Amino acid sequence: MLVKLYNTEGKEVKEIEVSDAVFGLPANDDLVHQIFVSLGANQRQVLAHTKTRGERSGSGIKPWKQKGTGRARVGSSRTPTWRGGGVAFGPTKERNFKVKINKKMNAKAILTVLSAKLREGEMVVLDKLALKENKTKEMAQVLKNLGVKGRMLIGFAPEERDMRIYSRNLVKVNNILVEKLNVLDMLNNKNLILTQDSIKYLEEKYQAKA
Repeated sequence: MLVKLYNTEGKEVKEIEVSDAVFGLPANDDLVHQIFVSLGANQRQVLAHTKTRGERSGSGIKPWKQKGTGRARVGSSRTPTWRGGGVAFGPTKERNFKVKINKKMNAKAILTVLSAKLREGEMVVLDKLALKENKTKEMAQVLKNLGVKGRMLIGFAPEERDMRIYSRNLVKVNNILVEKLNVLDMLNNKNLILTQDSIKYLEEKYQAKA
């Protein structure tokens, strides 16, 4: 499969051959949805927490004797039926939303999304991400030259990790090391921008698995 290669000025340089095993997979919505939901669940933070009767402050003594007062029997002032008492069956911070993700399923889902991005024209490949000046405004100019609109995710190869700081303050621009590329981040951003080195890294990492 041939992919157009652009320079930082937004001009097409040439076409490169990419692996069909990595960038040519058919759609698999069920698999991608399962991985997307699982990754979202694994990032979920448990915030809601209600106190049980054992966590509420108050005396543990029996308010009054069991019989002879004419009132309903009660064993503690922290009972859920009383105001200021504990909460029965409420949400607690011990809840666990983690979902195990199979490594092979995760890898195939990543390749499926990469293939879809390329097929739908939502992937831009740069020959090399080199800035004239290492400044955020230069990175912004490069993205403007590419004519990419909407939210975008830039995948940096390991040797390009120092370039991340020049894109982190740009609006609607997110960055990630290509070694940590995942389904959740790719689907939460319309466009994916990779360099030729990133493409080579992905092919080396996933071609054998595919």
